[in-house]
Amino acid sequence: MSEPSPAVDEPTVLESFQQNGFSRRTFLKFCAATASLLALPAAEAAVLAENLATKPRPTVIYLSFQECTGCLESLTRSFSPTLEHLIFNVVSLAYNDTLQAAAGESAEAAREDAMRKAWGKYVLVVDGAIPRPLDGAYCVVGGKSALASLQHVAEGAAAVIAVGTCAAFGGLPLANPNPTGAVAVQDLVRDKPVINLSGCPPIPEIITGSVVYLLSFGVPELDEHRRPKVFFGNTIHDRCYRRPFYDKGLFATSFDDEGARNGWCLYELGCKGPTTYNSCATMKWNGGTSFPIESGHGCLGCSEPGFWDRGDFYHPLSTGRWGSGMGEKLAVAAVAGAVLGGAAAVAGRQRQKARNDASTQHPDHPEAK
Repeated sequence: MSEPSPAVDEPTVLESFQQNGFSRRTFLKFCAATASLLALPAAEAAVLAENLATKPRPTVIYLSFQECTGCLESLTRSFSPTLEHLIFNVVSLAYNDTLQAAAGESAEAAREDAMRKAWGKYVLVVDGAIPRPLDGAYCVVGGKSALASLQHVAEGAAAVIAVGTCAAFGGLPLANPNPTGAVAVQDLVRDKPVINLSGCPPIPEIITGSVVYLLSFGVPELDEHRRPKVFFGNTIHDRCYRRPFYDKGLFATSFDDEGARNGWCLYELGCKGPTTYNSCATMKWNGGTSFPIESGHGCLGCSEPGFWDRGDFYHPLSTGRWGSGMGEKLAVAAVAGAVLGGAAAVAGRQRQKARNDASTQHPDHPEAK
């Protein structure tokens, strides 16, 4: 799919910057920061800037269903780009029932008007799961069920972005016993590109970065769960600063023991980082300040399908049900790490002893005289 086309009467992104008092230099800094966030090569970074400078702002419609508003709260805390930059300069946010000033019939009318003007071109963003039984009666907004609203708005969308694990995989509403019959966006929208930005909630820069990439280049390369590989291409374990302790077999066994105080690996405390794909360890939260593991708590695996029903959060993977044989493989790897770490320590002590012995045999050493 080519990138979504904007409505013809919208200013370009560069013009929006300038209309809001920002210089071209500020616009280029924004493009450079976004390109860095997306890990774009120099050639694509230049294309990103050119596309945003010459193309009018596209229309975005944001719908919320069975959710806790945590995903939108996360989006409002984006640092690069900020939410205000995104909605005032990069996109035309035509509808969001939490952020918009309008309410009731005027809000719904504004959404319908935006859909008519940008039919077939706008981007639909959805957070929250969608209940199907009883014609969607378990979630109703503006007199329409979530099921009917999603089907109606998705019909005219160029692409759909499912924000958060509830929208991407059903999340907590779908957790056993799933009393409302909740499903994910991708279970209902099958004739449009769907991009899943999972997480409970997602990292805010993943949301804003994915929106900007979609508008500039179209649908990014996705993994088997329809998540952008640029953000979900590695496990948290791969990039975790505690990984060296895992490789040495050094694990905290309680949240207040010596290992926890020394920053050792949280694998034994149930950390799901080895089986969770996300950018938490590199992008972090609150402008790169920290992430759960850095704050002393193991990863819950919230960006993976079915994370809520996959056993105890505080049991290590070897005793849980996280993936086929994954726990056993990680347990073996942990033991191997401990053995290798111990062997390395012994070898190090032996090398140091050999150096000390050689030193005492030197003619100038006091013990050699």
